[in-house]
Order: sequence, then C-alpha cells, then structure tokens
Amino acid sequence: MLCPECGSTHIRKNGKKQGKQNHICVACGRQFIKRYEPPKGYSDEVKRECLKMYVNGMGFRGIERVKGVHHTTVITWVKQVGKLLPDSNQPETFPEVGELDELETFIGFKKNKIWLWTAVDHFKQGILGWVLGDHSGETFRPLWTIVGAWQCYFYVTDGWSVYPGFIPDGDQIVSKTYMTRVEGENTRLRHYLARLHRKSLCYSKSEEMLRHSIRLLLHYLKFWDVPVPA
Repeated sequence: MLCPECGSTHIRKNGKKQGKQNHICVACGRQFIKRYEPPKGYSDEVKRECLKMYVNGMGFRGIERVKGVHHTTVITWVKQVGKLLPDSNQPETFPEVGELDELETFIGFKKNKIWLWTAVDHFKQGILGWVLGDHSGETFRPLWTIVGAWQCYFYVTDGWSVYPGFIPDGDQIVSKTYMTRVEGENTRLRHYLARLHRKSLCYSKSEEMLRHSIRLLLHYLKFWDVPVPA
C-alpha cells in the first residue's frame, strides 16, 4: 500500500473512520482510507433529462415517478439554474412594433392571483421582456423601462387601463386581432410549463420558484437546451 501523499510504503493502521479501516503514513502523517467510495450524485445527463422534462410540461412528482429522482432534488436544480439565468435576452435589433399582454396565474391558491406581463416583437418569435406581480402600473413600470427604450412606431395592447399612463398618445393600438404574436407566446408558456396550465394540479407555491421556472423555460425555448446545475 502506498501513501497517496508521498508514496511511502511505511503505513500503519490507525483505527476506523465511518466503519472503514483508516491508515496513517509514518513518513508524512497523511491519514487515508484504502478504498475511497466513488462520489455520490446524479450525472449531468440525468440532471439535463429531468430539467427538460420539467420545461416540457411534466410536474416535479411526475418526474420523480419516471426518473426515480426525488422531487425536492429536481426543485433544487431548477432553483440553482434559475438564479444564474437572465430574465430575458436583449434583442439583436429593436422592434418596430411591440406587443404587450398580461398572463394571469396564481400562487398557493386560486384567489391569490398574480400576473405575468410580457413584451414581444410583433414580427419575431420570442419573449423579450417580462415582469411578475399584480395588475398595477407599479408592476408594469420596470417592463416599460425596457420596452420604452425600443421607441417603437406602435405598441399593440388589449387596452388595459394601465397602458395609457406609459405609452405616448397615438402610439397605442388596442386590438386583439393584432396581438397574435404575444398571445401565441403566452400560450406557449402555458403549454410548456405545468404550473401555468389553466387546469392542472401543479401550481406555484412561491413567487421565487415561478420566476426561476420562467427563466429556465425562456432559455429552453430560445436554445432548445437547459443548463446543467453543478
């Protein structure tokens, strides 16, 4: 037997550690166990598969039943990844026509409503900005900071009373007919994320978890892959 530190063969037994024989090197004093167990944990492949299942509409307990990974472990992975992802990606070019809409969901119980405000380019796929909160102007304000910088020719909305307080006169078009892009993007969110389904047993227990889930889903819809937590 060789010391893993100095390579000496002058080794003595030195009691037991966690039920296994412990050794000590007389030459350098390094203590070690003859056979180290391989590191425990899930492979990157398993983590990636679980996260992809999550952003393709499966709930945490469903993933647990299929993959055998405890649901709290998958929740931890979503949080780890969500903390590192940006809310959205900057557009390559500013939109000429923007679309704005609000998606209603809830946290904890159905009466505890929360709105996901989204902004898109009328002519291109993908959500360019979003905020989460109540249905007030204070919630919309940070999103308008992003959207207002686009200086679009027009902004298409559903006519919610908050918008005229931000969008300049003459720049807002109130029309469900021309909101196909943003409504399509919101429908994709509901389709891919179980907690956003209209009729589902899956629901968000915290705003933080909903935010992490949205970040992860938007990343997946843009790159068709998910980051792997460390």
